[in-house]
Amino acid sequence: MRLNKFDMNLVVVLDALLTERNITRAGERLFLSQSATSGALARLRDYFDDPLLVQVGRKMVLTPLAESLVQPIRSLLIQAQTTLETRPEMNPADVSRKLTFLMSDHTSTVVMPAVAREISKQAPGIQLEIATPGDDPWSELDQGKVDFLLMPNTFLNDDHPKLQLFIEEFVCICSADNPDVGDSISYEQYAESGHIGVGFGSQLRPGIDAVLAKNAGVERKVAMTVSAYSQLPQYVIGTDRIATVHKRLADFWGEFLPIRVVQPEIDFPKIPWSLQWHQYRDMDPVIRWVRDLMLDITGDEVSRQLAMQNTAD
Repeated sequence: MRLNKFDMNLVVVLDALLTERNITRAGERLFLSQSATSGALARLRDYFDDPLLVQVGRKMVLTPLAESLVQPIRSLLIQAQTTLETRPEMNPADVSRKLTFLMSDHTSTVVMPAVAREISKQAPGIQLEIATPGDDPWSELDQGKVDFLLMPNTFLNDDHPKLQLFIEEFVCICSADNPDVGDSISYEQYAESGHIGVGFGSQLRPGIDAVLAKNAGVERKVAMTVSAYSQLPQYVIGTDRIATVHKRLADFWGEFLPIRVVQPEIDFPKIPWSLQWHQYRDMDPVIRWVRDLMLDITGDEVSRQLAMQNTAD
């Protein structure tokens, strides 16, 4: 098929070349031989009158024109995929599809198990993939590499639709045998204690605990930084250190670990957690079904009322 003299079959090849920036890897991704991929690149270069990919040292880089095509071509493919997958009616039991979520281990521990159980009952053909956010989760959503982000509302952008699921409070945890911590932690004690902090991605991007402390004007003494919330208890137990965590997660740990959940005497704000998906998939019945299911299972009353209000508007 040709559109304005452009062979539309080349759109998929162009997307792979722009993403992989390597002829061999692009061919492997599309199950094409290297010669077929090179031939497609030659036709693309002829159409755009631009080399698109040029060799610099041992790697290939995109030309300025190619860079400008990355997002529009990716958006075009996402929109086409969504259109082709949309059905007038959707029976969850008949769906066969993989859905990828990006979320921290906080939500994968206290939110997703119940969601996964319900999906396995109602839509056993849906395969779930839960991944931890890297350095740039927003680009992964933009490029259609993931279906959902589940993050604090303040970390999400306004380029795509989102749905608030619940509001999270924050507490401190300490070792159950820590003699220095009572029923609460004062501002001074919070500032003077050694903290276990959390960072994400290769650059250990600060977690919500660091953001809360900074916004409260507290300069914490961070004794150690780990890459997941699930690692916090083992580095708190048997020490005089503390950690700032989500109340849902702290209560979950408190059921079976030798820790104490303590309220800090700091006015930490309550943070809304929201689910976000790509704007071109807003009418995708599978996306909408999973979204509504997650609100039914994990949403608090405030978020449900907000969702009803937004629907009415």
